[in-house]
Amino acid sequence: MEKILLEIVTPDRLLLSKEVDEVTCPGTEGEFGVLPGHCQFLSSLHVGELKYRVGDEVNYMTMMWGFVDVTPKRVTVLAEVAEHAEDIDVERAQAKVVEAEAKVAAGGSREEVEAALTSLEKARLRKKVAERAQKSRAH
Repeated sequence: MEKILLEIVTPDRLLLSKEVDEVTCPGTEGEFGVLPGHCQFLSSLHVGELKYRVGDEVNYMTMMWGFVDVTPKRVTVLAEVAEHAEDIDVERAQAKVVEAEAKVAAGGSREEVEAALTSLEKARLRKKVAERAQKSRAH
């Protein structure tokens, strides 16, 4: 069966380079899926979950802003921040959610509230992705 090369790059390093069957990305206009042979396009990324499938195994990653370049044979993700689900500490992620919720509840200037909401969105994403990986490891 045909595969597509998925490469995920952050400012620090090449995080992943792997032949996969399918990729799902968090585009700023909504989530989209890519299969081998997909038409070429470029999209910006939002804070969200990136999934990729190899056979029956689905892997999850956090994705925080950036761009994705899709060609029929390759998906190249340039992300500001990305991490593998298994690299996230679930308890620490939960603590960050509680901390961010408190900052949102505290209010403040528009900039402070927007920053708190962004922190909350990132913290919830990290917690969700980490818990998903934990569940898939348990099976």
